[in-house]
Amino acid sequence: MSEAILNQHVIDPEICIRCNTCEATCPIDAITHDANNYVVDASKCNFCMACVPPCPTGAIDNWRQVPIVKAYSLDDQYAWDELPAELPAEAFEGMDAAGSAQAPAAPAAAASETLSGGFGDSGAQSSVAPVAVGASVPPWSAAHAFTNLYAPKAPQPYIEATVTGNVRVTEVGSDYDTHHIVLDFGNTPFPVLEGQSLGIIPPGEDARGKAHHARQYSIASPRNGERAGYNNVSLTIKRVLEDHDGQPVRGVGSNYMCDLAVGDKVKVIGPFGASFLMPNHPKSHIVMICTGTGSAPMRAMTEWRRRLAASGKFEGGQLKLFFGARTREELPYFGPLQKLPKDFIDIHFAFSRTPGQPKTYVQDLLRQDAAALVPLLADPNAYFYVCGLKAMEEGVLAALKDVAEAAGQDWAQVAEDLRKQGRLHLETY
Repeated sequence: MSEAILNQHVIDPEICIRCNTCEATCPIDAITHDANNYVVDASKCNFCMACVPPCPTGAIDNWRQVPIVKAYSLDDQYAWDELPAELPAEAFEGMDAAGSAQAPAAPAAAASETLSGGFGDSGAQSSVAPVAVGASVPPWSAAHAFTNLYAPKAPQPYIEATVTGNVRVTEVGSDYDTHHIVLDFGNTPFPVLEGQSLGIIPPGEDARGKAHHARQYSIASPRNGERAGYNNVSLTIKRVLEDHDGQPVRGVGSNYMCDLAVGDKVKVIGPFGASFLMPNHPKSHIVMICTGTGSAPMRAMTEWRRRLAASGKFEGGQLKLFFGARTREELPYFGPLQKLPKDFIDIHFAFSRTPGQPKTYVQDLLRQDAAALVPLLADPNAYFYVCGLKAMEEGVLAALKDVAEAAGQDWAQVAEDLRKQGRLHLETY
């Protein structure tokens, strides 16, 4: 029998922003990463395409035809700085494409994400049977999002922004140093919507002598600027001083950003994201569930609704915020949030490490507020957004499942409706 040809799924390292969306989405753990690249294991990938729609840059949507016995290994892919060239036609002479593994001709429009992820410090008490969750389509009334205007393979690979503000938004003296950073783009267009993100290219080189890849950050300001009418954005960035195992490490991007001074210049790519967007139609409701710097897109949505309400031009529905951190001192924007009118937004705080107090997580608050959430789960005008550490995702979904089922709702059907209607969005890392 002739040797078979594999249409191998690969990730473009030049435009990948290492956001972890693909690895978190893959239902069979075919995607992994090292300090350099995100890669696809050819022995596991079944071309389900679940990873393709959520990718903000399109880096995941790449393929290379190779003899199946010469598929690119994980070590090959880890070493790439760019995708290898397509093999010439003569490399496949005498080979048989029939019966070989082939990717679909186009991404499946309804590719689903599968519930996954560990518990970590999330406090999740139970596991959820896998169901399709997490929309890859935006709300029907969301504004059109511009994406990838500035990227390594775009006509202009990056835009230079000027730092016009850098303020610490967690209490001085705590180990959790979080900053609110404002970047101004001058006369160069950088249109964004609430829920989008951008990439920052830190200066210098990594341990291999290669230029640092971009670091992705959610935008914390609304579409008309951190200051209304200005071409600027804000970011919420926590200084990273330890890795996921608690070992000391100095995060390249976060420390660079937190140490910036007013007047400094930074290289920016993006914007990214075309689904984690807020609804614009009147009387639409928004339920925001976040931890730590996952508050950034929630701050953007809240501020845009606040400005619309102040102008008298928008009849908004309910705003609900479930916001978690270890302690009150580690919670970004705690003071400003306390000043928002109660009839504008319903805020619930969860603290897991307050001395002398029981551990409380955002999923605990969801269960406590079940009476208010039940009608929102069934309301086609209600939208749910989850942003923060990956460890929180399963706990939050378990809580929503419990809330739905306690009210007699079929969680599998509710979850499917939320996904298809662009009403449940997950952005965890």
